[in-house]
Amino acid sequence: MGHTHEHSHHGHHHPELKGKNLFLAILLNVLITVAQVVGAIFSHSLSLMTDALHNLSDVMALGLSYVANRLARRKPTQKQSFGYKRAEILAAFINASTLLGISLYLIIEAAERLFTSKSVEVGGELVMWLAGLSIVANGLSVLLIQKDAKNSMNMRAAYLHLFSDMLTSIAVLIGGYLMSRFAWFWVDSLLSVGIAVYLIVSSWSLVVGALRVLMQFTPKGIDLDKITERIGKVTGVKNIHHVHVWQLTDHEIHFEAHVDCADDLKISEVDKVLNEIREILEHDFNIHHSTLQPEFRVCDDKSLIANG
Repeated sequence: MGHTHEHSHHGHHHPELKGKNLFLAILLNVLITVAQVVGAIFSHSLSLMTDALHNLSDVMALGLSYVANRLARRKPTQKQSFGYKRAEILAAFINASTLLGISLYLIIEAAERLFTSKSVEVGGELVMWLAGLSIVANGLSVLLIQKDAKNSMNMRAAYLHLFSDMLTSIAVLIGGYLMSRFAWFWVDSLLSVGIAVYLIVSSWSLVVGALRVLMQFTPKGIDLDKITERIGKVTGVKNIHHVHVWQLTDHEIHFEAHVDCADDLKISEVDKVLNEIREILEHDFNIHHSTLQPEFRVCDDKSLIANG
């Protein structure tokens, strides 16, 4: 008997991103990046350059997020049976990984400056002005995409870029004041290290989360033992095995398994058993996409997780 498959329609949709809001956020960050790069060159500020590179990653994050969301809503085709639903997860992984790479590079640069015998004089007042500009612009950008970030891992990655950059700009502003007032130029490098470490910590969980989805690991919160125990109580079910559970998108979990029937049932009776299992998966475990293969006296591996 063949596989039976069900797609339940329970609001699996991709949030409509506000195109105008995203465009404004991207434009703001392009302007900030250009201003800060020029300012960092003239002021010799590594922390300002750190902030500028972070802003550049914001532009990339927002652009990727917008494109990925548009791709994710494309209809499936014969060549792309799932469509482009994974585009948002891939964008989240790229965005967060970019932050990790930039952060490691800046730690190395800051460490070299901290331990060099040659002191670098930094223009504190220019750093303060440009950091202040970044705080205002990033604050506006955060407000523009705050609502979308609640519904999408992809948009949370972009939101994280913007929000963390606003916080780091505050630190750069304080550093600019200390350099301008007390000529504590070492603060610039120390701030760069602090900002970079913060970015690594804040990005790591997002990288791991996106990687778990891309690697099709069992989603967090899904207990296979509980699912097996619950389905095992369904009348007519002897055993379930060859179970696979994976996450296609932020909110879409898929489940497939072989269902070993206790008796040689009619097709109509098998359908009743499978429908009861689907109801359990949907209402008890929030799994709305299931593929179930009914079997009777089939000689195969009866392990919960197939080995090969």
